[in-house]
Amino acid sequence: MTRRPTITDVAAAAGVSVATVSKAVNGRYGVASETVDKVLAVVAELGYESSLIASSMRSRKTGVIGVLVADFEPFSAEILKGVGEALRDSRYDLLAYSGSHGAAEGWERRSLSRLSGTLIDGAIMVTPTVVNVGAEVPVVAIDPHTGPADLPTVECDSFGGALLATRYLIELGHTRIGFIAGRRDLRSSIARDAGYRRALADAGIPLDPALVGSGSYQQDAVRLAALEMLRRPDRPTAVFAANDISGLEIVRVASELGLDVPRDLSVIGFDDVPEASKATPALSTVRQPMQVLGAEAARMLLELMDGKTPPVTHVKLPTRLVPRDTTAPPA
Repeated sequence: MTRRPTITDVAAAAGVSVATVSKAVNGRYGVASETVDKVLAVVAELGYESSLIASSMRSRKTGVIGVLVADFEPFSAEILKGVGEALRDSRYDLLAYSGSHGAAEGWERRSLSRLSGTLIDGAIMVTPTVVNVGAEVPVVAIDPHTGPADLPTVECDSFGGALLATRYLIELGHTRIGFIAGRRDLRSSIARDAGYRRALADAGIPLDPALVGSGSYQQDAVRLAALEMLRRPDRPTAVFAANDISGLEIVRVASELGLDVPRDLSVIGFDDVPEASKATPALSTVRQPMQVLGAEAARMLLELMDGKTPPVTHVKLPTRLVPRDTTAPPA
């Protein structure tokens, strides 16, 4: 039985290091063009196909869809489950990729440049930090950035969900309702802020700027905003958080300050990540269908990669209220 060539065989035949072979087939910087040509010629001659990269150089297809996330946090994890389920019966594999840049602006653009053509045939970007990416492959955005919707997008009804959450608190009898906002560069965050403000206005409750904090979906920022808000002598009796992770942090801060949730403070989040229902007390929230978001994005991307135009390129999914143990009428 003939042994399949390895990357070491390619390196030896080309007279370069294994690291140089890896850089050449990945299209990375730091390798002279003539060296790249020599390595690729050896790859073709030896029939080296032990990786997706090598086989893609022949077919120009990798059979892989990339999902780009800033961090592998609960929201992204649920999205990945939905994408994976949608691809189960397709000919595509799933590559989850984090640029390890957190929310540094534009990391997706650099990552797509690195992955396109050698590792992935299409990409799904989750909560992107940019509007335009100039990718060589089809791209769909989940929970898109602000600005013109140049990319096909999938998102939930953030405005309607925020309206539900804030109206629910008002119906419980709360009139001093705080809000910890999310990332200001995401359409969803802006919509949740608008939904909160609309619910107050509809109920005739004046907006108190002191009860609006900036959390940016970052634990430290949420904590600082919650501490400032809850230490006020005229603190809110309820807080709406732009996502569940922020909501859970607010509950922790309230406990540290000696406040009982929900007797002294009601808290409601947004997303319904698994951690929300497992917490003690279980977090009231607005459920967005995160796995469905992932599945819809995958189905749209598959059509784009097949050269088709999806009948709808901007999908908005409904949300629903999920009351649990962190909300109650004010004491």
